[in-house]
Amino acid sequence: MPLVVIISLLLATSINSFAPNLLRPSNTQFQTIQQQSTTSLNALGVFVRKAKEADVRAYCEAGPPESVLNILKEINNDAADNSKMGELQESLTKRKGTITIIAEYKRKLEGTGFVSEIPEPELLSPVFREFGAAAVAVLADDRTGGCTYDDIKQVIEEQEEARGEVPGPLPVISSDLIVDEIQIAQSKEAGAKAVTVTYGVVGAEKTTQFINNAASIGLEVIVNVASAEEAQGAVDAGASIISVCGVDGADAKYEVIESLSIPEGRKVCTIANILAKDNKALEEVEEAWICRDKGFNCVWVSDALYKSGNDPVEHPGAIINSMKAKSSVKYASPKARSGKGEGAREYLGDILM
Repeated sequence: MPLVVIISLLLATSINSFAPNLLRPSNTQFQTIQQQSTTSLNALGVFVRKAKEADVRAYCEAGPPESVLNILKEINNDAADNSKMGELQESLTKRKGTITIIAEYKRKLEGTGFVSEIPEPELLSPVFREFGAAAVAVLADDRTGGCTYDDIKQVIEEQEEARGEVPGPLPVISSDLIVDEIQIAQSKEAGAKAVTVTYGVVGAEKTTQFINNAASIGLEVIVNVASAEEAQGAVDAGASIISVCGVDGADAKYEVIESLSIPEGRKVCTIANILAKDNKALEEVEEAWICRDKGFNCVWVSDALYKSGNDPVEHPGAIINSMKAKSSVKYASPKARSGKGEGAREYLGDILM
């Protein structure tokens, strides 16, 4: 199918309603959104979706590369088989009483208490792997995260350098605001293993469609939810991995998933998105421990990785290490593990396993 025909079809179907420039949010509006959530894409209004749709339209009009268009032609709406765990879901779901970590890479931060400049992907990518993250997410939205799909490719390229080693390459997640199938094709072309879909932005029907679209080309989907209703809607739409976003506090996060009705034979991985506090303290580590004890399989950590430390490269690894520790808020403090106490002993045992 000629390139011009494919682009015309794209523009005539799911991206045929775009916001004019007047509807594009200002930088100030986006900064307000960034301060409300960890990944910047969790507290989104209609105007943000419109802006993303306009970005997708511009991308299509500019002429996507043939490699992306070839993948786009493979995408279909056939129902996904959600009875089996995918590679990413297996990587995020470990034994009871443990927690896995998704480390998010981004280039933009808002607020005080954070590093002034985030190191390049090739410097942080090995840190995420060597300090025990289960996956890496790249906030592939230039406006809110400062990253593009090229950053996804850089992280994947670095991860592949660990092929055949221990630890091996981590799966990479394309964390973009998905509003059209072509973004799923972009993510596949970049080499990502999964994409994120925000239920509150696209709704039930589109969530189902995007899950099926992604599955048809071998990608998994993490569905972002912000309420119990959205969580159940995501599961009903076929989601096998859901991330509780924009909800502050471990108890409040757990309330979103505690009453989930999951069909027999299905397994659903639950992720708690840890909101960063606008200070230099490390309450986020304790919240990760509480989320683990509440029964979450995984925590998604973004801005909290980049709190000011002695070494802007190694410090994110220390945060990941602390979150993975089997410590508790009763017996240990993430601010200074001295080598004494229940938390430190279990942490050492975990390292030796």
